[in-house]
Amino acid sequence: MSRRRRVLWVALGLMLGLFVGHFGVRARGRLEPPQVSVPADAAAFARLSFEGSLRVVHLSGTPEQIGYSHARLLRADMVHNEQVLMAELHRAVRPAPLRWLLLDLAQLRYRDLDRELDPARRRELAALALGFSPDPFADVFPTYQRFVYLNALYDIALSFEHSPLIGCTTFTFAEAGSALLARAFDFDVHDVFDQQKAVFFVREAGQIPFASVAWPGLPGVVSGMNRDGLALVVHGGRAGEPRAQGEPVVHALRRVLSTARSVDDAVKAFAEREPMVSHIVIAADAAGHAAAIERAPGLPPHARALPPRAAVTNHFQGPLAGDAKNQRVRRESTTLEREARGTELALALGRPATVEDAVRLLRDRNAPGGAPLPLGDRRAIDAHIATHGVVFDCVHRTLWVSEAPHLSGRFVAFDLAGELADPPHALAAARPSVPARP
Repeated sequence: MSRRRRVLWVALGLMLGLFVGHFGVRARGRLEPPQVSVPADAAAFARLSFEGSLRVVHLSGTPEQIGYSHARLLRADMVHNEQVLMAELHRAVRPAPLRWLLLDLAQLRYRDLDRELDPARRRELAALALGFSPDPFADVFPTYQRFVYLNALYDIALSFEHSPLIGCTTFTFAEAGSALLARAFDFDVHDVFDQQKAVFFVREAGQIPFASVAWPGLPGVVSGMNRDGLALVVHGGRAGEPRAQGEPVVHALRRVLSTARSVDDAVKAFAEREPMVSHIVIAADAAGHAAAIERAPGLPPHARALPPRAAVTNHFQGPLAGDAKNQRVRRESTTLEREARGTELALALGRPATVEDAVRLLRDRNAPGGAPLPLGDRRAIDAHIATHGVVFDCVHRTLWVSEAPHLSGRFVAFDLAGELADPPHALAAARPSVPARP
């Protein structure tokens, strides 16, 4: 046999091996959804409206009713969001075989990802997948499997050393009978998550109702407050070793909001499940307590009480402070500059903080000491990359959510008592929105 023919046969063998291996990985990595039935009356449990550019979504009922109606209401937005994510993947990984390899490796690593999900969340995701039919992306991954991955996207992103999620800033104020939590959720990927944000009001059967600020297709929580005035937000952090199994952080926050009524309750609830990656949860409640809860795989959560006025960014200050990855975040990210500027601003207030004060601090674009920074400078609290800004008033159960662009748009007010009533309604005494940046 000639050398050329031998090379040809070797090449064909390699291609066949890759082809067989690809389908073998898909079979081994497939996540099977639980059997759920499509609720015939799903429309009775959901409502979509708009406040300016904000999607306002009311969902209620069983996990199956919530999941199915979520997809039917927001399918067009969900398709658009996935198109954007797919385009980003194609842009970042141009050769198609390399994309296939990357997706195959992801399937192998996360082949048991849904094993530790709460059964209710698995049923909700399965119903979400049914409601998403027809699925234009089924050739990438089966619908349920892809939705499990998307709900763990925060954890998967944080497992990379240069995650786009190390950039959030949160203020807490607990003084003079008030309790405010104000946060900027920085997500430096694409403006679609800013332009198409959604405010969810969820009343799941047998659980504490809650509000969540996220985007279409995300049943979990990154910024939320429940009917009892417990507010939770998550910040990316870096410590310990990420795991391919555990409870995705967006599901952890949703579970805790659905069951806890205070910061102390929240700390205990977070200790019940293992996280996939390290992160920081900032919690505040109606009694005026606030804490930063530092979590990492394999370790119990560490809660540090926050002073009456505090700014929290992206580095650990408890037992994980000396972790090499945390030290790298301190050296190479902007976490220390933003914490210093935030603390400086909070302490400079000559009166108890108002919602308008909180929004002004979230929109700050100066360095510590007050020197102006260029637009988009990552050292600024407002680096013009926030997917959303939120202010929670835990005492009065009111939240303000930013319209695009980023933190410059109007902060629209929502009354939790009215929005979570049955049926939902706006209260006449609802507090005013905060105007857009001039």
